[in-house]
Amino acid sequence: MKDYEMVVGLEVHAELNTESKIFCDCKNAFGLEVNTQVCPICMGMPGTLPTLNEKVVEYAIKMGHALNCTINNVCRQDRKNYFYPDLPKAYQISQADVPLCEHGSLEFMVDGKMKTVRITRIHIEEDAGKLLHEESFAGSLVDLNRCGVPLIEIVSEPDIRSSAEAKAYLETIKSILQYIGISDCKMQEGSIRCDVNVSVMEKGSDKFGTRSEMKNVNSFSAAVRGIEYEAKRQIELLEKGEKVIQETRRWDDAKGMSFPMRSKEDAQDYRYFPEPDLLTIVVDEEKVQALKESIPELPNAKIKRYVNDLGLSQMDATLIAEDMEKSALFDKCNSLKVCKPKNVSNWILSDISKYVNETGKAISQTNLTAEKLCTLIARIDKGVISNSAGKTVFDEIMKNGGEIDAVIDAKGLAQNSDTDFIENLVKEVFANNEKSINDYKNGKTNALGYLVGQCMKASKGKANPGIVKETVTRMLEN
Repeated sequence: MKDYEMVVGLEVHAELNTESKIFCDCKNAFGLEVNTQVCPICMGMPGTLPTLNEKVVEYAIKMGHALNCTINNVCRQDRKNYFYPDLPKAYQISQADVPLCEHGSLEFMVDGKMKTVRITRIHIEEDAGKLLHEESFAGSLVDLNRCGVPLIEIVSEPDIRSSAEAKAYLETIKSILQYIGISDCKMQEGSIRCDVNVSVMEKGSDKFGTRSEMKNVNSFSAAVRGIEYEAKRQIELLEKGEKVIQETRRWDDAKGMSFPMRSKEDAQDYRYFPEPDLLTIVVDEEKVQALKESIPELPNAKIKRYVNDLGLSQMDATLIAEDMEKSALFDKCNSLKVCKPKNVSNWILSDISKYVNETGKAISQTNLTAEKLCTLIARIDKGVISNSAGKTVFDEIMKNGGEIDAVIDAKGLAQNSDTDFIENLVKEVFANNEKSINDYKNGKTNALGYLVGQCMKASKGKANPGIVKETVTRMLEN
């Protein structure tokens, strides 16, 4: 068998979270009673005139800046002609040759290395309705609430070479959309989905194979499975001397297989022409720059900084960076320069995440601040309190508030680090445990742990365990 390489390009469709739809005043919301958020415009009635929602253009430009795109200050919208039963007017208003954003790039981390994927374009368009299939009625019904929901389509170049890269790319796109606040990215509601284009070529070749497209894959894990299946399917065809057909396929995640839907359309099949009912889109440069300045530090940039500058693992960096509240707390703690970044990340990814998950509260809704977290970590690092006592302090702060040192004093959690006290404590324990001392001197090193434990028990957990262990070891060696 020849050695093949997969070639993947992704088309991500993200619903924008504007208040109203793209061309009318109907409410843009999920889960409402079927066909209640519709009007003659989004139902495609003859003679109706669309009016472009300005916020849609702004959101698309923000994403364009986030993906390092060129913004076309002057562009238009076009009719994309095709027939689907959930699109009554039999055309979609989209953008063809002049999209709002183009020629961008996205840098992200995969397996500890940076990967760059070029972005072909980002354009705005309207969503179609949704077909409903139930046993309670014969055939299918259509819910037009989704007609006219604003979309951006983010099209990549075929720069992805593995399913792992595809998943990392999709996760980065999703986190950026959430960071800049233009989409809720709820995959279970279909607000972000992707079309997957896959081909294979012999390694070392510069000629791409024939691609197939899988439509509307609605989870990232399904995209990974679909890519791997499709690459394997195409390789098997080529090894048998058969040809790969350019076509659109449907991914069935339950069966783990894709099935042919239709031959793949090219741009000319859609018979694009300028939308006659909408004016040219013109965005002045001042507005474009203002939108650029509103973009915060993005999660992919944070991950790179956390790994390269602060020494976090890619996994820890990703878990923190992709959550805006966790990353804000982490960044604030590091700006205080009180404790090590790794110690801060450990608390955020363990006790703080557990509390947030169990209570459903956001970090900003709790009593915890960066200053309090750093003080708590510093008290543990300096041996003022033990790790277990630190968890007790944390629980008290989260439940009832207060200051770290006040809670330590009120609950009597401070460790005793007085060397004279600890040395006398060790002498008392030694006097009652001659057998363990002899065991240690005869090579039974686990006796050390037993003696340290007896010292901690005698101090009722108040002695500094580090100093206790150091003192026990020293006195055993003498």
